[in-house]
Amino acid sequence: MTRPPHVSRRQVLAGGSLALAGLAGCALPGYGTYSRDQDSFDPEILPYDETYPDRDDAAMFRRGLRRLGYYPDETVPESVAVNWSLPVNYIGHTAAKSSPLPTPDGETILIPSDTGRIHAVTPHGEHRWTRMTGASRSLGFHGTPTVIGDVAYLGGYDGDMYAFDPKTGDEIWHTTGGQLDGSIAIGSSPAYWDGVIYVVTEYANPNAGTMWALDAGTGEPLWKDDRLWGMPHPSTAIDPETERMVTGSNDGVVYAWEFPSLEFAWQFETGHHVKGTIPTYDGGAFVGSWDGYFYRLNLEDGSEEWSFEIGEVVMSNPGIDPETNVVYTGGDDWNVYALDADTGEELWSTHVEGNVLGSLTVTADAVLVGSYDGHLYALEKDTGDVRWKVMNRGHVTSEPIPRDGRIYYAERARISNYWSDTEEAIFETPGHAYCLVEDE
Repeated sequence: MTRPPHVSRRQVLAGGSLALAGLAGCALPGYGTYSRDQDSFDPEILPYDETYPDRDDAAMFRRGLRRLGYYPDETVPESVAVNWSLPVNYIGHTAAKSSPLPTPDGETILIPSDTGRIHAVTPHGEHRWTRMTGASRSLGFHGTPTVIGDVAYLGGYDGDMYAFDPKTGDEIWHTTGGQLDGSIAIGSSPAYWDGVIYVVTEYANPNAGTMWALDAGTGEPLWKDDRLWGMPHPSTAIDPETERMVTGSNDGVVYAWEFPSLEFAWQFETGHHVKGTIPTYDGGAFVGSWDGYFYRLNLEDGSEEWSFEIGEVVMSNPGIDPETNVVYTGGDDWNVYALDADTGEELWSTHVEGNVLGSLTVTADAVLVGSYDGHLYALEKDTGDVRWKVMNRGHVTSEPIPRDGRIYYAERARISNYWSDTEEAIFETPGHAYCLVEDE
């Protein structure tokens, strides 16, 4: 469906009779009142090697609200071996898979799966608990949890939001898709700020999305803006320095709100789907599009500052090294690129023998990236040279997360003939979650 300008999904369904509820402090029927005073929003502006929220008990996708994928305190071994693996993913759906997330204390690894199960293991792979959820009736989980204190938050492809105890798996609250205007899926990873969860939901007939603010203590919906078209997959990024919240969608549009007032700020139209999460750095938003370009946008007004032509679909989640001012991205041309964050100038590129659909992780000395050739690669950060590659069973599409000398990541199941119109698809092996350690 063609996306009409400045028209919400509800306006289409109601013949234009219901106006968009996208303003701070507005009362929504059945959803209470949400208000954040922008004048009182004065967070300490942390350096880019620190994360928001600045809490010892927080962990989330891409290591924080800026979504940089930057782990400056972690290094990558010169060679690695698989310490353990666990079968978790069984469905052929090609969306990027959830990332195994260490809890803030590092004692538990949370592994959501596309079967709707959430697994919890120790860093050594010993079982802690497994929980089945209602997402088992759909395509399970594709987002990564956010953990704040003693609560983990995660949305499922059943359209529901879950809050659970990361130590036990016990449910704390559960907000259904029905409470979220009939949401059919949540593929994004939640963002957290000041007692509020921000997450994007998906809808069909017509294909559309809504940005939600939910009370982190209860799951109660507080605010919504349903101006998104397409079925949005990217995780929300929040940039405290520029006071912007940003996401993208399958309609090819990047959307930004003032934060925390949630007044709509701007939108930028690319030529095709925007499926990757958009990191924010130094006043810029970094966007990959299926139109074959990688963009830097001005966070304040949404203007294009530069674009880099890759020529094929770009849907990976970029990584940024703020110490060297370099952004790393990859696409369907089978290459990983290092670009100057200020100018978009190419510094190096490395061929990785397959599409790059997942997340690029930047450590103190290397870039970790999965490829459709079945390998996880470690690339030298300065040159792009391959330090090592590890063969897996399926396509690596999660974020590789380094923690305490270990590297955690997940892959898709291997299903042959998945794209064939003439041959029957054959399930070969489940996708596993992995832990790599130094090979001694």
